Amino acid sequence: MKDYIPGMAFCMDDYARSAAPVRTDDLDFTAFGTRPLSAAGLRCLRYMCDVENHTVCYLRDLLVTPSHTDPEVTAFLTMWNYEEYWHGEALADVLAAHGAGRGDDHIREIRRAQGWRDRVAPIKQALLAQAIGEDFVAVHMTWGAINEWCTHAGYARLIEREGHPVLTEMLERIMRQETRHVAFYVGQARARLAASRRARRLTRFALRRYWRPVGSGVMAPDETRHLLSYLLAGRGGERTAASIDARIDRLPGLEGLGLIGRATGGLTDAAGSPTRLVPDADADADAA
Repeated sequence: MKDYIPGMAFCMDDYARSAAPVRTDDLDFTAFGTRPLSAAGLRCLRYMCDVENHTVCYLRDLLVTPSHTDPEVTAFLTMWNYEEYWHGEALADVLAAHGAGRGDDHIREIRRAQGWRDRVAPIKQALLAQAIGEDFVAVHMTWGAINEWCTHAGYARLIEREGHPVLTEMLERIMRQETRHVAFYVGQARARLAASRRARRLTRFALRRYWRPVGSGVMAPDETRHLLSYLLAGRGGERTAASIDARIDRLPGLEGLGLIGRATGGLTDAAGSPTRLVPDADADADAA
């Protein structure tokens, strides 16, 4: 996955001017009628759609932190949220083509289901972030980089597992936009971690203590486990997980965390064989 070239500056002006909805109007969604996705793949797609639709809630929590004082960060977050919204809409179109459309009522139900923890989350986040200060932005950028790496890899694995030409084309278009998201987060994370020993220590502590797979704070545990099992169990999943951990290792001060290996430990593949996440010598050959 070519997602970030060290030394190449991310041009915010270019990104802001070119951010756009992912194109789907030229895709033949009726193809899913004659060749539908597998039940397991469709279940993963529902998860991904729900998580993309929840992006605005993550943005709400971030805007009460020191991240909102950096105009480049807020400009990026504005465009990022815009594109993520359309990713959710594109995934919803695939669900609708399978007769599994969900709509606004479903989105509203997910948000309300978060309960009182969701209502106090912005307050908790604001107080914690203000106590930490500017170094919180390094935590935010690193967290975002890891989540975008995981999202990009998840789409790639779904393409591999399903092998559906229309799904492949649509997800590859989404992934091209996600690649730019990765580039911003990784560039920011690398620079901020390199500049501050305190930021490295705080980020390492936060990730080790609190990081969980994308969407696991919103979706039911069995849904998260299904997603991880379908996408990251087996040899292909092992290589993907090892590759993401290798990328994290190369961020300043974050070597040896093994976040993805820890999250996927104990998974089994379709045959019931346990997954052993052993780093592959070629797993990160194309990493940033």
